[in-house]
Amino acid sequence: MTAAFGLDERIAALREGQLGDPFAFLGPHEEDGQRIVRTFQPGALSVAVVSADSGEGETMTKVADGLFVGPAPDAGRYRLRIRWPGGEQETEDPYRFGAVLGDLDLYLFGEGRHWDLARNFGAQSRVLGGVEGVAFSVWAPNARRVSVIGDFNAWDGRRHPMRLRHGAGVWEIFIPRIGPGARYKFEVLGAGGGIAQKADPLARQTEPPPATASIVAAAPDYHWTDDDWMSERARRQRSDAPISIYEIHASSWLRPKDDPQGHFGWRALAERLIPYVADMGFTHVELMPIMEYPFGGSWGYQPLSQFAPSARYGTPEGFAAFVDACHRAGIGVILDWVPAHFPTDAHGLAHFDGTHLYEHSDPREGFHQDWNTLIYNLGRREVSGFLLASALWWLETFHVDGLRVDAVASMLYRDYSRSAGEWVPNIHGGRENLESVEFLKRMNTVIAERCPGAMTIAEESTAWPGVSAPVSEGGLGFSYKWNMGWMHDTLKYAERDPMYRSWHHNELTFGLVYAFSERFVLPISHDEVVHGKGSLIGKMPGDRWQKFATLRAYLSFMWTHPGKKLLFMGSEIAQESEWNHDAEVRWDLLDRGEHAALQRLVRDLNRLYSGEAALHAGDADPAGFEWLVGDDSRNSIFVYSRRAPSTPSIVIALNLSPQPHYGYEVRLPHAGTWREVLNSDASIYGGANIGNGGTVHAGNVLAEDQPSVARLVIPPLGATILRQEA
Repeated sequence: MTAAFGLDERIAALREGQLGDPFAFLGPHEEDGQRIVRTFQPGALSVAVVSADSGEGETMTKVADGLFVGPAPDAGRYRLRIRWPGGEQETEDPYRFGAVLGDLDLYLFGEGRHWDLARNFGAQSRVLGGVEGVAFSVWAPNARRVSVIGDFNAWDGRRHPMRLRHGAGVWEIFIPRIGPGARYKFEVLGAGGGIAQKADPLARQTEPPPATASIVAAAPDYHWTDDDWMSERARRQRSDAPISIYEIHASSWLRPKDDPQGHFGWRALAERLIPYVADMGFTHVELMPIMEYPFGGSWGYQPLSQFAPSARYGTPEGFAAFVDACHRAGIGVILDWVPAHFPTDAHGLAHFDGTHLYEHSDPREGFHQDWNTLIYNLGRREVSGFLLASALWWLETFHVDGLRVDAVASMLYRDYSRSAGEWVPNIHGGRENLESVEFLKRMNTVIAERCPGAMTIAEESTAWPGVSAPVSEGGLGFSYKWNMGWMHDTLKYAERDPMYRSWHHNELTFGLVYAFSERFVLPISHDEVVHGKGSLIGKMPGDRWQKFATLRAYLSFMWTHPGKKLLFMGSEIAQESEWNHDAEVRWDLLDRGEHAALQRLVRDLNRLYSGEAALHAGDADPAGFEWLVGDDSRNSIFVYSRRAPSTPSIVIALNLSPQPHYGYEVRLPHAGTWREVLNSDASIYGGANIGNGGTVHAGNVLAEDQPSVARLVIPPLGATILRQEA
């Protein structure tokens, strides 16, 4: 409705929640040479206009049900004294305040370049004209009317309709005398006439699910104590640094003893998780998505609030304290982040203003068949800017050290998981999603500029070239890429009966063909132990002894293979059941010796990996790896060296057959004594103590600068790790 309509039409539109330009009708106006105030207060018994200067009031005339009109005070500053059936209220009139957002804010938003969206849009506690309140704003360019609803107005969409800033498609209003803690939503009269109650896309705090309201959050003002960590972060996360990541699901890592279905808040989780991670020698913890999500069974991979830590675990300040505590303990924090798709819940982003605003309109582009979710339209500047601002929000506001970007493969290809005729080619007729490629490059460029030392990690399962190459060289610009091919091949090999492994030797060696084509993370993640896939120990063949021995050898191979490490919770203690997000890790298994022994092995592997530069400095450098024996398929033996400048070399001998080998001849890189620094068959790890007695001697064959022969004892289904002695 517009001001061109008559008074009766505008009153009717107001009462029916159809008035699209409330500021043109409500609040102070000049009419017939007189300055008047109109206010709409459904259910009020009476309303008076009160001078903010003198405190004197004049009762307004009720001209229609809920609509009151009266003269404005000469000074222009006034309050409304409203008498309700249950009492009296005095407050400022929202319709006497001017614009909430500046022109620059709106311009940058429209350009997709407003990196501080969460500090300016959404719900912001402000003081305008000396009055405390909350400035609300939301993007809904095709809506016919948008209102703020909440406890403060009985969730009545007629009470606080918003002003539309036409050029940007952003609606805004300042509501006085409310503040942090207030629950709210936006009531949207869509382009087609339907009304929906939507959570704030830029909410920084939410109600705990299954409730769906947004909460006005206080301005971030956490006092950080992690200066030492932040000053060292870039060095700790370089490709030549040791990075060993412990992946957890915050709800199911550990549950309160008195509430097996409950979960710990951020502070209680920090008290329990951080000492464990530090003791185990992991350098980082990676949280499955903690951006607010409606359905627990999605594990966070279908988030709706890209700026709000899940209320399941407490407040945003509590999450900041968790990160701060991790940093003080020398542990980095990585978050899984999902910019590919979002769920269809009615209170979320779907069909937000009555049109396909955040998602593509064509289901061949906008609907994910595998996950029944909607796909972000990254070709729309406002949408890509919204997501980029989210990434920066976690990195800058919460000092998060890295984002593991989920489902990158689904973003890169328009035909991902689609048959012929089910997808739309790009403008060149190809399958590449050019808009997503541009988004990812831009994201990594902006993060590198604004967040020095922060990591981005791509979960990308295809052979897309240059995922971790710099954008300036044509790459996507990620810091690291998950090596899904390595995970698939090596687990497939480990699952085979040892008698058949000799015919599949390449499944363990093939990863070295491309190991340095990207900067890789070797991931044994939650995806490998979910329902239907079995546990990690359950994948190993043979009797119980063989299962544990094979898992010990496999983890030893993983920790000495080029690439950063990631292990999902529970795998470090050989949890025998699949991961169940409704139950905690089976910590009771540590009462059994073999499980505690495997945990000790993982702890020692982490310490060896971090302490020996040869095992991490060359993770992305082909000069840091050499096969010494890579073709002994008959015996299922692999021997290789890891090295780094000015540091002792490491040699790893891996035997994935059940027969021990005594006097196995290997040419080592240097003559002299080699110390056995770890043996996966040691009794402390649950093995049989078949090994080299602590040292191995390599003698010269031809000349001092030639490789030297050593005769090794390599345990069955085991690994022995040797370090060159000075």
